[in-house]
Amino acid sequence: AIYEEGELQPEATVKKFLTVRKEGNRQIRRSLDHYNLDMIISVGYRVKSLIATRFRIWATGRLKEYIIKGFVMDDERLKNPPVAGSSVPDYFDEMLERIRDIRASERRMYLRVREIFAMAADYEPSLRETTKFFSIIQNKLHYAATSMTAAELIKSRADHAQPNMGVTNWKRDEVRKTDVTIAKNYLREDEIDELNRIVTMWLDFAEDQAKRRKQIFMNDWEQKLDEFLRFNERQVLPNAGKVGKKEAGDFARREYERFSARRREYKEAIGEAETIKQLEEAAKRLDKK
Repeated sequence: AIYEEGELQPEATVKKFLTVRKEGNRQIRRSLDHYNLDMIISVGYRVKSLIATRFRIWATGRLKEYIIKGFVMDDERLKNPPVAGSSVPDYFDEMLERIRDIRASERRMYLRVREIFAMAADYEPSLRETTKFFSIIQNKLHYAATSMTAAELIKSRADHAQPNMGVTNWKRDEVRKTDVTIAKNYLREDEIDELNRIVTMWLDFAEDQAKRRKQIFMNDWEQKLDEFLRFNERQVLPNAGKVGKKEAGDFARREYERFSARRREYKEAIGEAETIKQLEEAAKRLDKK
């Protein structure tokens, strides 16, 4: 029923392995079907047995946690990694890398920075002030990872003639206008890794400073970030950069309009070619009649 309903495909879920079995006094070699984890899970949700019921209770608990929290973790497995030389894979490093990427996302970082700034002795809860300081910190962190500010990154890499306009990361099925004004979207894989590690280290440092209830003023954060970067042997931004945020944003949007026009023309050409092909095939079928 699982295959008949199209839930899973045989070629992706079953494989034959030669197995030696003892039947009576003889050892018989038979080729038996072995199913992967996808099939085991599907069967577990369909059959009626005590073991299947326990599985569904366990799986539903994990699914519920994922729906509510957005993540599920096996704490005990992560605390107790496999021994050296074991064939069991350890995904701990992958988990850390994904957490770093989440913490360094622009929205998540902005919210965290705002919370940290709120503990400053002279904090004024105005959007303008918070946005200004976030922009300064963001530029310093980008510069430490790439030798360019966020605006410089955008202006140097946004190019309508490049595949995907030079963008390396985007949310949907194709690059949109909202993607091209985010500096992190232009970073290479090694640069993303470097930026994520710097952001994670700095957020840990800033959170520690805030939680120790040390009296820190808003302007102190810029100096503390510079000191933090120097201590970690990273480049420190010496000035505001050569390109302004508005200039970079305007440039990226202009490039996007040119890129979008080229992409639209390409899609129309592909669509036209496909239509012609379908008409030719229809004409051939009519000729045969």
